[in-house]
Amino acid sequence: MNEDRHKPRARTRIQQRNRELIREAALDVFSQQGFRGATLDQIAERAGLSKPNLLYYFPSKEAIHLDLLSRLLDTWLDPLRTLDPAGDPTREILAYVRRKLDLSRDYPRESRLFANEVLQGAPRLMELLGGELKSLVDEKAAVLRQWAAEGRIADLPPHHLIFAIWALTQHYADFEVQVRAVLGEGHDPYAEAHDFLDLLFTKLIAPAQRTG
Repeated sequence: MNEDRHKPRARTRIQQRNRELIREAALDVFSQQGFRGATLDQIAERAGLSKPNLLYYFPSKEAIHLDLLSRLLDTWLDPLRTLDPAGDPTREILAYVRRKLDLSRDYPRESRLFANEVLQGAPRLMELLGGELKSLVDEKAAVLRQWAAEGRIADLPPHHLIFAIWALTQHYADFEVQVRAVLGEGHDPYAEAHDFLDLLFTKLIAPAQRTG
């Protein structure tokens, strides 16, 4: 009896729903206002909850922000984790580019949240960036370096190849308003970007033709 009393209670459906409401509202507010411009009052209002009710689930603005960033980073790393050293290099790299572009299309608010955090010096993410992210990028850079040494892709600085993929895919989320304004009506920026980036990276990573 006593042991049961001390077990943590599972969250009710209402509690789970309210946590998700807060996360959704915070994503909107943080992606539009940045961390410094966002307030708990704005998040509570967007979530349709009172501020005291919000504070029942998250003790501070920082706690909500870190919760979102931690979940986001895991999602952001998944496509790179799937880069298979045993696969065909060109297919693997192009698949990674497509998955990153799909993330920009499907999670634009999350991309802008991440960009805002990095632009502020990543005060809440630096440990993760210098730890889990760096380790994964170093691991996959070694794969790219090996493929280049085997003559299967062009000899490019592997870390900078990964940076280029990030820049060229996340641009469509972080600057979506600009992209759509420049392209105008009748364009699907993501469909066009898929075709363009396939062509760009196919040419970029193609190994040099051997002569003689």
